[in-house]
Parts: sequence; C-alpha cells; structure tokens
Amino acid sequence: MKKIASFTIDHLTLQPGVYVSRKDTTPSGDVITTFDIRMTAPNRQPALSISALHAMEHLAATFLRNHQQWGDRIVYWGPMGCCTGNYLLLNGDLDSNDILPLLKETFEFIAEFDGEVPGATPKDCGNYLLMNLPEARMAARDYLAILNDSELQTEYP
Repeated sequence: MKKIASFTIDHLTLQPGVYVSRKDTTPSGDVITTFDIRMTAPNRQPALSISALHAMEHLAATFLRNHQQWGDRIVYWGPMGCCTGNYLLLNGDLDSNDILPLLKETFEFIAEFDGEVPGATPKDCGNYLLMNLPEARMAARDYLAILNDSELQTEYP
C-alpha cells in the first residue's frame, strides 16, 4: 500500500510550527487546505494529554466556527492521533502566514478561557469527563510563545 503524504514527513526533525499539510480540490472546484498545527516536537517532547486536547478541541472548534471573519470557512478542527498537535481544515487556497492572526486569536481565547467548556455535558459530548481545562490553557500559552517567535517554522523539513 502506498504511504500517505503525512507519513513521509521526517518526524525526527519536525519542530512545533504551522504547516500546510495538504491541499485538496473538491469536485465543485473549491480548495480545502489542511494545516498541521504542531504544538510539540514529535518523539522528543512530551505529547499533549488527551484530556487537554479534548478541552482544546471543544474551545477551538466553538471559537473558530463563531469567528466573524473566518467562521464560514472552517471545515474542521481536531486533535492528531499522536497527540502532538491539531489539524485545521479551511475552505480556500491558503498558506501558513494567512492564518497566523487567526491562530493567535484562537490560542489566546483558549489560554484565557475561564468557565464551563462548551459542549462538556453528557447530552452534548460522548466523553464529557475527559476534559482538562487547566492543561489546555497551559498548552495554549506555550503554543502562543511559539506562534509569536520570529523563527516560527512554516515549512516541513
């Protein structure tokens, strides 16, 4: 079986950053850009906890889908199986620099969020107890420092 593109990235040298993972053209001609929102260095830094990623997923998805400028272009936000970051899918032919302000807003929202995590109830979520808001906030603050670094990585190694 042919190896998929995301498994051809050298995870031994991949650094935290914002990467274009792929661009797909839909049958109607729209372009969907998939972003690799890499929060930790794979295989070299601790992975994010599942409970932090789950809280982050609820917060980011809610924030992004309600965003005045970008909300109608959001296709998906969700955690990577390896727990080193998230995927963001947006309608449009975009690059990493196009979404940096949006990502900064999103991670500021998560870092500063105080209250009940949206959708964290038994009626709204299939695993509502698997949430760790303090860890999600801490991970968001750490990633904001990466996003604000002048040497932010945006090209795969």
